[in-house]
Amino acid sequence: MRCYVNIPHPTTGTISSASFHPQQFQYTLDNNVLTLEQRKFYEENGFLVIKNLVPDADIQRFRNEFEKICRKEVKPLGLIVMRDVTISKSEYAPSEKMTTKVQDFQEDKELFRYCTLPEILKYVECFTGPNIMAMHTMLINKPPDSGNCKKTSRHPLHQDLHYFPFRPSNLIVCAWTAMEHIDRNNGCLVVLPGTHKGSLKPHDYPKWEGGVNKMFHGIQDYEENNARVHLVMEKGDTVFFHPLLIHGSGQNKTQGFRKAISCHFASADCHYIDVKGTSQENIEKEVVGIANKFHGAENSTDLKDIWMFRARLVKGERTNL
Repeated sequence: MRCYVNIPHPTTGTISSASFHPQQFQYTLDNNVLTLEQRKFYEENGFLVIKNLVPDADIQRFRNEFEKICRKEVKPLGLIVMRDVTISKSEYAPSEKMTTKVQDFQEDKELFRYCTLPEILKYVECFTGPNIMAMHTMLINKPPDSGNCKKTSRHPLHQDLHYFPFRPSNLIVCAWTAMEHIDRNNGCLVVLPGTHKGSLKPHDYPKWEGGVNKMFHGIQDYEENNARVHLVMEKGDTVFFHPLLIHGSGQNKTQGFRKAISCHFASADCHYIDVKGTSQENIEKEVVGIANKFHGAENSTDLKDIWMFRARLVKGERTNL
């Protein structure tokens, strides 16, 4: 399969394809899955789209399970169900229209199948090596902003490493699969190619007039003139990207919900770090606070505990994580 990126508006972004020598590869591992062209592309840009990777039948099964979760027919242990900031508690009723995301579905056998699909893992191994941990899982149900002038379906530009207390970053990768056609109209991913080569930047809530959803932190300072690329994807297309790649998504201007399923994978050889005193301390406090509230505990959890609870070995041997 070839790398494919659809750029409907070339003026909004450019993609670099630099020349590499084998000894210069630092973001991919030696493998017989990626073509040399694909490997060079990821090294230079920090992401790679593989067309038609996940079969329709699997995507339909994930959709069916998500609908069961929304109707509260299944309640997997540890699952977090999220709603948009504009939906008040008094309005909330169990339904797909009220649920904007489910995360931490490691105990849901049907959804967690995504993290074990051979089609996914054969690419993941190109970035993590043979010992693979599934670290963070999400099914995103981006709501329509039509009639909602607050544009709360947007996700600010951010780096996923901001949320992760483990390293090294080059042995972490996200797999993000479109569950239907996704373009700028319904809020596709937007990436800033090459930004994975930089460092982790300070994040916090953006000062948006309409409010921001919980834990939707954004980068506080970035070069606004950086080229942006909007990823137009079809159902089953999957993008793999580096945790330092700056990315986000725009508002959903359609009447429907835009779905995608994703998992962050890491090498089992990664190690946990203490984020106290770093730019990640703010997200640690927020995540721990939510976890303690969710589990009815008080100051009994730390960030490492949370991630160890989420982590699942999906291939090879468990070493550090």
